[in-house]
Amino acid sequence: MKQKQSTMKLLALAAGMLTIGAAQADLTVISFGGTNQKAQVKAFYEPFTKETRIAIVQGEYNGEQAKIKAMVDARNVTWDVVEVESPELARGCEEGVYEKLDYSRIGNKKDFLDSAIRECGFGFFVWSTVLAYNADSLKVAPTSWSDFWDLKKFPGKRGMRKGAKFTLEFALMADGVKPAEVYKVLGTKAGVERAFKKLDQIKPHIQWWEAGAQPPQLLASGDVVMSSAYNGRIAAAQQEGRNLKIVWTGNIYDVEFFALPVGVTQRDAAYKFLATVGKADNQKVYSSEIPYGPTNLKAMAQIPAAVAAELPTAPANAKTAVASNTSFWVEHGEDLEQRFNAWAAR
Repeated sequence: MKQKQSTMKLLALAAGMLTIGAAQADLTVISFGGTNQKAQVKAFYEPFTKETRIAIVQGEYNGEQAKIKAMVDARNVTWDVVEVESPELARGCEEGVYEKLDYSRIGNKKDFLDSAIRECGFGFFVWSTVLAYNADSLKVAPTSWSDFWDLKKFPGKRGMRKGAKFTLEFALMADGVKPAEVYKVLGTKAGVERAFKKLDQIKPHIQWWEAGAQPPQLLASGDVVMSSAYNGRIAAAQQEGRNLKIVWTGNIYDVEFFALPVGVTQRDAAYKFLATVGKADNQKVYSSEIPYGPTNLKAMAQIPAAVAAELPTAPANAKTAVASNTSFWVEHGEDLEQRFNAWAAR
């Protein structure tokens, strides 16, 4: 009997040690890299590791959802927390790629923007795709997407994201569609034809980009005079001394999310990480490192006025902005991307 009790104690001790070991295992967080990731390190990763003593393994990708789906389908999930854009999050949630979140383990929903709270994703910053230009290359500053299409007044190559999303919308605005009506028009067959016809006008002058780091590089090198770009990437280039400028008119803003793939192995640590990300003090640091707006309402009140003025959430910058329509891209995204790829290949 004593031997049996001793054996049970040893097994219990071993189980306890395994539990402790699992709790302290590294947490893998995947983001889109660049300045965004550097800001995340300072604002979220370092405070999380200091508080929990759990190290974070950093990784980056370009949003390839097929990689995550393959992990989930194979039941071999090696990524614990993943940064995801809203349409991909909605689609992944519907397809069972991402776990439904327990917000009692993250924070009070009332403390955050409504748009940050999703069933399978926690929104942690607001970002924009804007019109950016090289002030050393252009004598006159563009002021709208109509100027982006004006090859006579603004000669030179233009940079655009190689995809339907955040390209077709700008084409319609350049063609006179009001920001508030963009998705209504794009939801019709005539609207789609109108967008592609507008793109035809500048197609030979477009330099396509796929990664967020490319537009500031193309602008700084003089390869393009204007480009669509993520506002945070342009801000980083400005801090490096590049004479790049942002035109906020007609920008498209969206919320960025963290999500947990179904079958995540470090679930408890992942929730602790999300709770760290949601704290107002940490989001304040993030927005101070890169000009993306916080989702924590209390964080907004803490951000200095000079910093707040450069965020997508600033009233002046949001005045003519378009909110990216997640449900539209979930419903129409696949068809429009196929059409775009066929058009771009011609």
